[in-house]
Amino acid sequence: MAHSHSEEPTITVLPPDKARIKKLWQVAGILGIITAIEFAVAFMVPHDLKDLRVWTFIIMTIIKAAYIVGEFMHLRHETKFLMWSILVPIVFIVWMLVAFVYEGMAIGEVRI
Repeated sequence: MAHSHSEEPTITVLPPDKARIKKLWQVAGILGIITAIEFAVAFMVPHDLKDLRVWTFIIMTIIKAAYIVGEFMHLRHETKFLMWSILVPIVFIVWMLVAFVYEGMAIGEVRI
């Protein structure tokens, strides 16, 4: 014989967490400001200052990446040892990439 349950499942609607919503808008605002600065540099800095534009983009990208990792991956709220164990290798990787780029440019100049 089939069981007939006439009980409807109860649905509980929670009020929105205003603190979390405020924090998300704050994060979106900070990332928006950094992106706006990048766009301003891209379109307002003269093309003859190419090095300034490139370094500004690199620095702003690193700042945005660190902020995103800190907020959305909750790294900022972890212990200091865990945070440094992730950030120190990243610094060395960035240093290695910069060194490779300069070495590549030097090799390219020698070949020409």
